[in-house]
Amino acid sequence: MATDFSPEILDQLLAGGSLKPEDLAGEDGLFRRLKKALLERALGAELTHHLGYEKGDPAGRGSGNSRNGTSSKALLTDDGEIEIEVPRDRAGTFEPVIVAKGQTRFDGRAGPANSDSSLSGFSA
Repeated sequence: MATDFSPEILDQLLAGGSLKPEDLAGEDGLFRRLKKALLERALGAELTHHLGYEKGDPAGRGSGNSRNGTSSKALLTDDGEIEIEVPRDRAGTFEPVIVAKGQTRFDGRAGPANSDSSLSGFSA
């Protein structure tokens, strides 16, 4: 899944003037913040797919299952530990794929918790 980012998006990410290496790769650097944001966005898209309706969509009222907040989860990545918010559903039937229940490491490679599933059907 190779995606080129537009110069405008990159400019927004890098806004603020000259950057030091720690601004990109440091403990609170862009790489870690971007990984956290992307994982949380993908998890939200997975929950939307699971429930069958977008967040805030009236179609979800009375559906028998709905969003029910988030749970905090620590993940060990190649950039160190990051804290992500994993969405929940009221019925407890949501089984995330990109970061599975019980998964504590995320290295971006397919494995038991990240098997052949893809997010190609999700649009965030």
